[in-house]
Amino acid sequence: MNLNITQGDLSQVNLAFYIANVSQLDKTIFSPEEFEFVSNKIESSPDNWICINQYSRLIYIYRYKKHVPGNHLFLESSRKAGANLGEALNKEKQENVAINAFGHDLLLAEGLLLGNYKYLKYLSDKEKNTPSLQNASFSNCSKEELQEVINLGESVMFSRDLVNTPVIDLNPTDLANEAKRSSKANGFKVEVFDKKKIESLKMAGLLAVNAGSIDPPAFIIMEHKPENAKNEKPIILVGKGVVYDTGGLSLKPSNFMDTMKSDMGGAAAVIGTMQAIASNNINKHVIGLVPSTDNRPGGNAVTPDDVITYANGKSVEIKNTDAEGRLILADALIYAQKYDPELVIDLATLTGAAAYAIGKYGIVAMGDAEDNAWNKLKTSGKNSYERIVEFPFWEEYDELLKSDIADLKNLGPRDAGAITAGKFLSNFTDYPYIHLDIAGPAFVDANDGYIKKGGTGVGVRLLYDFLKNY
Repeated sequence: MNLNITQGDLSQVNLAFYIANVSQLDKTIFSPEEFEFVSNKIESSPDNWICINQYSRLIYIYRYKKHVPGNHLFLESSRKAGANLGEALNKEKQENVAINAFGHDLLLAEGLLLGNYKYLKYLSDKEKNTPSLQNASFSNCSKEELQEVINLGESVMFSRDLVNTPVIDLNPTDLANEAKRSSKANGFKVEVFDKKKIESLKMAGLLAVNAGSIDPPAFIIMEHKPENAKNEKPIILVGKGVVYDTGGLSLKPSNFMDTMKSDMGGAAAVIGTMQAIASNNINKHVIGLVPSTDNRPGGNAVTPDDVITYANGKSVEIKNTDAEGRLILADALIYAQKYDPELVIDLATLTGAAAYAIGKYGIVAMGDAEDNAWNKLKTSGKNSYERIVEFPFWEEYDELLKSDIADLKNLGPRDAGAITAGKFLSNFTDYPYIHLDIAGPAFVDANDGYIKKGGTGVGVRLLYDFLKNY
């Protein structure tokens, strides 16, 4: 963790207050002139941090305009306020702060922690590039509540690290080893199938996409099953683990290939979620499945016009090797059937169509799960501000995937591209199912509050909230 967050009193050098009105402030820590300045400033400029420099310490005050309990916009603005406070302290090269957010401490802690994230692995001068802020204490929450936020934040940042690591240091075996490392530290189980086992299970999609690579594929199985699990049947999370996507023989233009280390964002989200629920001992039985490979045009790379046949007997005509994510997810969705799951949710940076449709501002979703699951997921989307946009899943879209020589093809027409990708996957399910396309928000090109440039870890906070409350 890049920031040490503790529960305690206001004993640090620098102070910060997140308030609804000026009456919440202790006048004794200000001079009369300072208090008058603060009172006037927060009335004329709410929703901003103002700073008093007392030379021996800095005091930051933020007055929010209004508070609607449970309102997702307020939750998000509070997290962003935490991130903005961290940015201000780092700008001033400060190392410590003590915060009283009068009941909203956990939101500010979450934003402060995630906003202080920086990927430093390849920088030669790590000390120079490390944020100065090292310690933050919160006075208005319990140690247990704060530890939950810390564990969740660390899981998000772990997911970000995975996405930000290039394929030269994160091939499928490396990804599996990262899952193992997390499992040992947080207490969930991991099993990894090698290529020989994958072949014996006839995972046709994973083997086809991997055929152009010199690195073997991996199929990662994670399980969190506490003794007090409330669900009789497991909830299964499936994450697309394409550690690098060149497009295969349907080669991407170079400018479309630049960020394709992020094509395992779904896998990172599932691994990060497993860490989060295990570290906080959430009382749900959850299984995570990650098929992983890179997609390269070497060797006997799968070609357009090839036909592959899955373990469930369905044949697929390959029309485009850059529609590879759905091919490997299909194997995992077939494998999920053995668990007789209550619900399966997959996450994947699957289509440009999803990103074009709603940008980086939400997650495209579709599926055939019951309303209860959808309602809970959408509520969690608001709580985490990883918002869900449900697309139609009408049977007419199935017509767009019909092949002349196989049961279906892996690519439909340009229209409704995100939906036909989801409809393709539904051919390999026999349980309640939700597909999440995170292509838009998984990797961003600029900082936005606690969302940092590069891998965002999107999906971890959403799924954690969902699984905790489902």
